[in-house]
Amino acid sequence: MLKVIFLGTPKFAVPVLDRIAKEHNVVAVVTQPDKPRGRNMRPTFSPVKELALKLNIPVFQYKSISKEGYDELKSLNADIIVTCAFGQILRQNILEMTPYGVYNVHGSILPKYRGAAPIQRAIMEGETKTGITILKSEIGIDDGDILLTKECDILPNDTAGTLFDKLSVLGADCISEALRILESGKYTLIKQNHELSTYAKMIKEDDEYIDFCLDANQIRNIVRGLNPSPLAKFIYNGNVFKVFETKAWSLEEFAKYPVSIENFECGQVVLATPKAGLFVKSNNSICEIVVMQPANSKPMTAKAYLNGRKINVGDTLQREDTHE
Repeated sequence: MLKVIFLGTPKFAVPVLDRIAKEHNVVAVVTQPDKPRGRNMRPTFSPVKELALKLNIPVFQYKSISKEGYDELKSLNADIIVTCAFGQILRQNILEMTPYGVYNVHGSILPKYRGAAPIQRAIMEGETKTGITILKSEIGIDDGDILLTKECDILPNDTAGTLFDKLSVLGADCISEALRILESGKYTLIKQNHELSTYAKMIKEDDEYIDFCLDANQIRNIVRGLNPSPLAKFIYNGNVFKVFETKAWSLEEFAKYPVSIENFECGQVVLATPKAGLFVKSNNSICEIVVMQPANSKPMTAKAYLNGRKINVGDTLQREDTHE
């Protein structure tokens, strides 16, 4: 049984911590400082902190673990540090604190999709496989040597939310196996091929707005990758619409509707009726908006929206507000 310090913050890391706590001695959990949320801006615990408190594990919160936490954590004499979506860069003093070092649970098959948003970016890029990598952390971003990897299929209807759930469970299985391997002493770390690396940059606001000049299949992947948060968006008549689901139509498939799309440009509405739904011209294809959420309303099908309100054929669904 290893003495473990666990570093993590979001819901994704909860099954990993729970598994480690059942099989080893977690002497401390380090998570990000509480954030004020809601109307009253009350401090909110991270999901990892909530579990740690239930398990009676001491919780530490530092703005910078490398600057503030070294002496306190070093005194715990842990064997290993395990990280999972912690959200801070670790300096050398933390990386070398314990005999085994630091091992990270990462949501991709490295060296692809290093960085902050590997699960979302894999879906957005149309990947059909991803997985979990357990790697020994170094100073760089997710570029350390690999202990083990396990693959996971990305199904056609997977969203970031469903894939997060699957990978968090797989991550728990992987760290359990990884810690057994480390305890046995019978393992070889494998260096990454850095020439094959890709970077999964953090999702920013500009990523959220749909570019209808993309192919409709690309749009569908982006919408899936941004669901359930922060969600894809478009602007119509100055109002922001959130998009939960789209469907890609080839021009041949869309020909079943008696609509001429010859003179339409990307982003223009080509069909909008309660019976058929909402269809938008995209690059050499048609994007159907299936489920969306108008401003100050609940999510609904586009058909339901059009049953009471109107979107005009020829109007443009925009990436930015040009309403005056």
